[in-house]
Amino acid sequence: MLEIRDLHASINGKEILRGINLTVADGEVHALMGQNGAGKSTLSNVIVGHPAYEVTSGSIHFNGKDLLALKPEERAHEGIFLSFQQPVEIPGVSMVNFMRAALNAKRKYHGLEPLPAGDFLKLMREKRKIVELDNKLANRSVNEGFSGGEKKRNEIFQMAMLEPSLSILDETDSGLDVDALRIVAEGFNRLRTPQTSAIVITHYQRLLDYLKPDVVHVLIDGQIVRTGGPELAVEIEQRGFDWIKAEL
Repeated sequence: MLEIRDLHASINGKEILRGINLTVADGEVHALMGQNGAGKSTLSNVIVGHPAYEVTSGSIHFNGKDLLALKPEERAHEGIFLSFQQPVEIPGVSMVNFMRAALNAKRKYHGLEPLPAGDFLKLMREKRKIVELDNKLANRSVNEGFSGGEKKRNEIFQMAMLEPSLSILDETDSGLDVDALRIVAEGFNRLRTPQTSAIVITHYQRLLDYLKPDVVHVLIDGQIVRTGGPELAVEIEQRGFDWIKAEL
């Protein structure tokens, strides 16, 4: 599904990614761990096409297409979804209108007719249940006045509506209490299929206890320096990252 080869990227002239190689197959969940400033969020922003980041060399292919040749909105329509570390508020734009516009834009990109209003509202009701999103929240402006947990839950709801083939969760566990973390993680797990994949960015083992990744990577100074199974995340939780640095 996703093939990244020797990816170098910078922001404001400062190189952050220094040769990333990563392959994510259909149905796989990859966890990306590392200390602050290691380049985890930079990688997610480069994949989705954030204009502040410049790719200086390397390649990214998504389902056989050259991702770097696509605009950010085209990448989203192709099936890439980013759950933000700090979801933004959009005052004056209701969740209903926001999601209907996003969903129909994706359908138009793929040559489909807009979803009829009745079918859209039925779909919203079905997807809300997955993350236990209150109907009152769904009818308010996007994330306006939401708690941290409600914002993250809303992100997973949006993911459920758009049905991406690759989801990137950028520190979705940040600021969540135990109950909110469980609801968000269980919602994500209900959406997993053999055809969908994910990259989960986190500092901590607790989210991975719920998501059960297939592969765990450690990112240090803009490079993936260690790859292993779920046991690698457990070891990092126990020992931190310094032992990996000492072995480099």
